[in-house]
Amino acid sequence: MNEIKSGRMVLGSVSTNCYFVYRDKGEGQEKQAIVFDPADHGADIFRALKDMDISVGAIVLTHGHFDHILGVAKLRQLSHCKIYAGADEVELLSDEHKNLSGSHGLVVTVTPDELLRDDEEIELCGIKLKTFFTPGHTPGGCCFYIEEAGLLISGDTLFEGSVGRTDFPGGSMGTLVESVKTKLFPLPDDTKVYPGHGGTTTIGDEKKFNPFLA
Repeated sequence: MNEIKSGRMVLGSVSTNCYFVYRDKGEGQEKQAIVFDPADHGADIFRALKDMDISVGAIVLTHGHFDHILGVAKLRQLSHCKIYAGADEVELLSDEHKNLSGSHGLVVTVTPDELLRDDEEIELCGIKLKTFFTPGHTPGGCCFYIEEAGLLISGDTLFEGSVGRTDFPGGSMGTLVESVKTKLFPLPDDTKVYPGHGGTTTIGDEKKFNPFLA
């Protein structure tokens, strides 16, 4: 036991992936999860994890678009945990127009408790995360690498066979491609990639087959 495990919930109007990652210390031991991108229905996330005897120890955001943050407020209220996000994403998180919630008839903003720096390594819930700033989809988007588990939470930076849209405010295809090639492609080829939408992939497969990154 004492291994890192993960799960996924697909939430919201655009089928956003919300991941939870935790260390399984064995029967009878506390399990505390990092929840990445609570996309919607924060109370449902909280209850689903509670039913698995997992508590929420931290909320980590890859970026600030509305479809990745709609569940943050309720999940934080119920779990009393901190919210972590990249330091360059504060403006987008705090502006309902830039995070696109306003254009969907909502007003959703988030104020992180802790701001992360590029290449910073932190430990949450007994799990070490490395932060990579990967601008392009948004100005302050991040990916999170868990070396011990060989997995990358890629948000809307890198998808299976694709990359994130760059036609939203602050987006840049050139910047996004550079982010992937310089920050993510140096990771081991067998690194599992957990994107913000769609199915999982690996770094090796995206190097070989992703037409946007040829």
